[in-house]
Amino acid sequence: MQEQAEKSAGQAESVFAVQVAAMRLESQDVLSIELRHIEDRGLPPASPGAHVGVRLADGVTRPYSVVSGEEGIYVLAVKRETDSRGGSAYVHDRLRVGDVIQVTAPRNQFALADHDGPSLLIAGGIGITPLLPMARALDREGRPWRLHYTASNATVAPFARELQQLGKRVHLHSSASAGRIDLSALVADAEPGTHFYCCGPAGMLDAFVEATRDIEPARVHMERFGAAAPPPDAGSFELRLVKSGRSVMVGPEVSTLDALLQAGVNVDYSCRQGICGSCEVGVLQGIPEHRDEILTEAERKSNKTMMVCCSRACSPTLVLDL
Repeated sequence: MQEQAEKSAGQAESVFAVQVAAMRLESQDVLSIELRHIEDRGLPPASPGAHVGVRLADGVTRPYSVVSGEEGIYVLAVKRETDSRGGSAYVHDRLRVGDVIQVTAPRNQFALADHDGPSLLIAGGIGITPLLPMARALDREGRPWRLHYTASNATVAPFARELQQLGKRVHLHSSASAGRIDLSALVADAEPGTHFYCCGPAGMLDAFVEATRDIEPARVHMERFGAAAPPPDAGSFELRLVKSGRSVMVGPEVSTLDALLQAGVNVDYSCRQGICGSCEVGVLQGIPEHRDEILTEAERKSNKTMMVCCSRACSPTLVLDL
């Protein structure tokens, strides 16, 4: 199988055939997989915070953070989800050492900022996967940092042993015994100029947003593993499709993508989390409510495109290039 380039989200996307070289159970429900290029060539470097799209044999594509990816080998960590739509169940139950799958080139929307000041890393559960390589990089570069990691049982959490080897700047918290981290206190006690990074479950991210609401946005960084839930007051809006001449209504409890699919409109999609870019659609009129993790701020402000799997509308009507 040869390396190939495919068209995705309106642009060329590099795809690499990789072989599963090793698998390791990092905790009761987290499995790490080591991927190597099938032609023994190094894979493109993945900077701390990057993710790749994993294309499995059953046609499912899922984004996973790269825990280690600077030496031409990717190590990913996959949590078994009870409500899995196919990705984590496939990896845990069917993927085996020696199997060949495909991965996309790394994409990083959660990169370390270029600054010399302190960094405060906050992780919950599987959210440690993009933050662990950040901690390693900051440590190598001699930059000031601290990491707070909470899990149901911190002593047996994924990568707990490796984190402990990074020294006293790592603080492990067991949520079962100590409850949630006081994010407001952590932010308030941080040194001036600190950059804040957070990845974890929705509740933690919501608390992080609240705790950092008075911090300048350029110093606040976070990543969700799923699209943010629509606000409680999310309303209905209309989609007008130029190519087909159709009109589709999107209700408050339905995603833009699902409304299109239910109406029989053929739309490419994969991750349903606003991460892979497969469902990008051109916007001709109207103002989208961007909820993806892909578009830059400049691209969002242009209102020329949107990810229909997770984004909605700020205006009553969106005119799409469909």
